[in-house]
Amino acid sequence: MTAGVLAGRRVVVTRPDLGSLGTALAGAAAEVVHVPLISIEPPSDGGSALAAALADLDSFEWLVVTSANGARAVGAAAGDRSAVRLAAVGAATAAVLAGLARREVELVPRRQRVDGLLAEFPPGGGQVLIAQADRAAVTLADGLRGLGYRVTVVEAYRTALAVPSAVELALLDAADAVLLASGSALEAWLAAGVAPAAIRPAVVAIGPSTAAAAARLGVAVAAVASTPADADVVAAVATALA
Repeated sequence: MTAGVLAGRRVVVTRPDLGSLGTALAGAAAEVVHVPLISIEPPSDGGSALAAALADLDSFEWLVVTSANGARAVGAAAGDRSAVRLAAVGAATAAVLAGLARREVELVPRRQRVDGLLAEFPPGGGQVLIAQADRAAVTLADGLRGLGYRVTVVEAYRTALAVPSAVELALLDAADAVLLASGSALEAWLAAGVAPAAIRPAVVAIGPSTAAAAARLGVAVAAVASTPADADVVAAVATALA
């Protein structure tokens, strides 16, 4: 990717935190604007189900996380239970999990999406614990059941909509591209009264599930990042704005 490929282009990141993605976009010379459209909140039950599952972690063959937030919720507990095998949907999530668990994440798929994880997950008959968001799809759990596992899904955190203010709406409207990492972020944008057809920036979806959510909501997507990796997201923005 050419260093200045996004020079002069304003890109809005709608994740709760800019993280390394903000650095990667700035490295491509983009003007990076942060408008969080979701917030990460404690589980709706206060974390009791998560705590109970982690207390019984030795009974599981695998612990699977699909996001850095999920990894943060379970990483320390995984460090104390070396028998359970660890899997993560992508490299960034795996890095968080490995750092907190102080050991290797055994399965990180080459295609850093849920379908990629399922494609590389070994068939089995043991128990799997999935720690994910309240709004997460059932795709992973159903896929693992199809591979013969007994699956427990626990809410590790809750995704809340952060409806943008008038100032933030103006920032979104003035952008060249808006990055969406989830359907929830788009729901928050539309909840502020924005009509799908009135969205002017190029919408870039991170992953096919976000693109599918945009289609359901009637919002056109200019490009889809093949994985959540920073380089792939920057490449998708460049494609959208080419």
